[in-house]
Amino acid sequence: MSKRPPTWCRYSPEEVEAFVIKLAKDGNPPSKIGVLLRDQYGVPLTKYLTGRSVSEIMESAGETLEIPEDLQALLRKANGLQRHLAKNKADSVNKRSLELVASKIRRLAKYYRRLGRLPEDWKYTS
Repeated sequence: MSKRPPTWCRYSPEEVEAFVIKLAKDGNPPSKIGVLLRDQYGVPLTKYLTGRSVSEIMESAGETLEIPEDLQALLRKANGLQRHLAKNKADSVNKRSLELVASKIRRLAKYYRRLGRLPEDWKYTS
């Protein structure tokens, strides 16, 4: 795959960045912004057009998420497993799944605290 913008793309890098900022202000996460750009505007990977990823564009515009998107997805998954286990106490397979998800959350939180994207006192409690 070439890292140059395709010749058929009719948008300039400035227009793509404006689309990203507009979609971010509407409350869309970076992954959804990428899908919307691809499906509605016909924009391939933004990194090849602008030289920056969707997340980097959002950060420069001050539209970052409070909690990173991948960590939010893990927190939702843990929440769903906890609700399931509240109803099905003997489900040992899902108990193990919850332990594994909690471990992933703690590791990812440690990484984001080190990068400064989460506060130092942020802690996961189930």
